[in-house]
Amino acid sequence: MGVTAMLMLPLLLLGISGLLFIYQEVSRLWSKSVVQNKVVVITDAISGLGKECARVFHTGGARLVLCGKNWERLQSLYDALISVADPSKTFTPKLVLLDLSDISCVQDVAKEVLDCYGCVDILINNASMKVKGPAHKISLELDKKIMDANYFGPIILTKALLPNMISRRTGQIVLVNNIQGKLGIPFRTAYAASKHAALGFFDCLRAEVEEYHVVVSTVSPTFIRSYHVDPGQGNWEASIWKFFFRKLTYGAHPVDVAEEVMRTVRRKKQEVFLANPIPKAAVYVRTLFPELFFAVVACGVKEKLSVPEEG
Repeated sequence: MGVTAMLMLPLLLLGISGLLFIYQEVSRLWSKSVVQNKVVVITDAISGLGKECARVFHTGGARLVLCGKNWERLQSLYDALISVADPSKTFTPKLVLLDLSDISCVQDVAKEVLDCYGCVDILINNASMKVKGPAHKISLELDKKIMDANYFGPIILTKALLPNMISRRTGQIVLVNNIQGKLGIPFRTAYAASKHAALGFFDCLRAEVEEYHVVVSTVSPTFIRSYHVDPGQGNWEASIWKFFFRKLTYGAHPVDVAEEVMRTVRRKKQEVFLANPIPKAAVYVRTLFPELFFAVVACGVKEKLSVPEEG
């Protein structure tokens, strides 16, 4: 009996591995079929996440519209996509100069895209501008610029493309947001405010357009880290705040977030919170035990202010 069990265990593991492989392959093929021939607009396509989203959707056969505020970097991304793609299964991406912090040009970009393709099937609002510092030292002009890039720019673009989706009774809008749309972190007042505003807008919009079969999705990672940044070594056990902040700061890799965006589009998910257990717990603590959350955050601020910064 014992020998039989020992022989069965490797076969069982092999069978499970085979099923997982089949599931992944089916999911990958399904993802491609979902976006094939679809017009997909990606804002800030030259960022780390934007590049990975472009790669995933281009491989899937989407008709990409890649938006960014630097033409040379857009061209480099275009060359990278074309060099590795199968021309018989992919479409040539369209490049569009777009700086969402300059809200005066957003309507013209939307018109250009609609004039070119006639419709937009999927809009991925990925652009984001960050700023860090004490609230009293950040100018009102910079506050407004952050709101333009992270809130007004995306909603203007969404409003410009939405009537086309409503008239066709199909479409999906994906907002790549941040954990700071759920809770505020010290020294990021303008950024957190813009992310709260964006999340509130798209949560309301979701209910408004459901009857037209337009899907609104939000994907909220902690932070999207760069390709080569890993958590540094140090005595993180010295403080609960430091441990929490490390878990919060070193967030998801761009590749992982891009694949989650693709899964969100495929499954038409409404909300995805992409984080490890510590930030997830923080969101629940903020909701259920706000005084405890505020106390922990305040301790972190006092500790930061008491330690002189290098340079």
